[in-house]
Amino acid sequence: MKETKLWINGAWEHTKEYYHLNAPYTGEIIAKVAKATPADVARAIEGAHDVFQSFKKIPAYERAEILYKVVAIMRERKQELAEILAMEAAKPIATGLAEVERTIATYQFAAEAAKQLTGETIPMDAAPGATDRMGYTKRIPLGVVTAITPFNFPFNLVAHKLGPAFAVGNTVVLKPATQTPLSALVMAEIFNEAGLPDGALQIVTGSGSELSDCLVTHPLVKKVTFTGSGAVGLKLKEKVGLRKMTLELGSNAGLIVEPSTPLEKIIKRCVSGAFGFAGQVCISLQRIYVQQSIYEEFTKLFVEETKKLVVGDPLHENTDVSAMIHPDEVARIKKWIEQAKNEGAVVETGAEFTARTCTPTVMTNVQPHMKIVCEETFAPIVSIVPYETLDEAIGYINESQLGLNAAIYTNVLTDAMKAADLLEAGTVIINDIPTFRIDHMPYGGVKMSGYGREGIKYAVEEMTDLKFITMKLNF
Repeated sequence: MKETKLWINGAWEHTKEYYHLNAPYTGEIIAKVAKATPADVARAIEGAHDVFQSFKKIPAYERAEILYKVVAIMRERKQELAEILAMEAAKPIATGLAEVERTIATYQFAAEAAKQLTGETIPMDAAPGATDRMGYTKRIPLGVVTAITPFNFPFNLVAHKLGPAFAVGNTVVLKPATQTPLSALVMAEIFNEAGLPDGALQIVTGSGSELSDCLVTHPLVKKVTFTGSGAVGLKLKEKVGLRKMTLELGSNAGLIVEPSTPLEKIIKRCVSGAFGFAGQVCISLQRIYVQQSIYEEFTKLFVEETKKLVVGDPLHENTDVSAMIHPDEVARIKKWIEQAKNEGAVVETGAEFTARTCTPTVMTNVQPHMKIVCEETFAPIVSIVPYETLDEAIGYINESQLGLNAAIYTNVLTDAMKAADLLEAGTVIINDIPTFRIDHMPYGGVKMSGYGREGIKYAVEEMTDLKFITMKLNF
């Protein structure tokens, strides 16, 4: 059994208390994980602040080189990193390898962004009385960034916080999810090997409820970036005050399927979007609205394809879906499904449970008020709903309080553009599933799905201050 430590000021530190980390698929204890205290967090923040004074002066090309070295090291250790994901998150090995590849791309984008931090000139003579002045802007680093990350993409979502922060010269205190600390801690090794100055990255593991106050209210923290539940995000936002903050709070992603769509070309893609990583993805396809004329055919094809998915050991190459992150999550979604069935919903396939798994589940005859429809399921479950008109389908998606990604399949250009204009989401995807994301696109939600944007270029803007400089030329 592995025993972990905290990574504070460039050294591994023991703690007085530990918790046991269980493998989601087997339930066996795989690690004894250090539990930080608020005092540990304060020391980490203070250490990161001290290092920031020198790190912000490192030239952009040197910061880029550190990130390029991280990319090279991760390429060499790709299989090992994917196996960590399989062990601590029950992410199927093929899915884990895909996440590592995406993480590598994210750090590469960050390396390139380090050399593209530009400002703009301001035409001062556009206003009377300033014809003898010049003006320009520049982006400057903030200082200490605290990053709180979830379990579902423990390499790539960490990269979306560390990469842009280091690219611009910030330092970071990272608090990874209690369920997936090992992936974060191995990144400490990788960044250390890549030449990141000691103390620029601090990692504190343990309970979010015990550590979050210090992480978001310490006076030396200049920016908070959080990915997780809406309930927690709202509580954090109340405490952050005037500090900068980015919140990515999840969704219940909806898809519209219009009758102009060739169904045979989209079914596999839709099934993968609904059940990848057991549906534990912020933009997992949760609601599918299918035009009435093709509803029966779509549902039949979708159910047939779903039944082909293999539920099993995440280390087996043929596994499509493995365990959910914790047995409590299985119990929760089982209850939600039973509630929906009691109100008339129909299970077309799935809803078979062990203590740790739920088979991919397709529901029909659902109603908008059911939890499996109106809340984020974060589980391998999707609902298929018929509609008559496109306006009706858009209304179904928009009545949700969540709005991260939404999508439409159609071969009618005017319908595509109508959906693009009217769907209330941070991202509208045309002719693909709402689960689509590449790592340099702007990413973030509207309504209760978040605040601010990730995606390297956009995160860089969120992680810097804009300074304006003007000079009088004749005095």
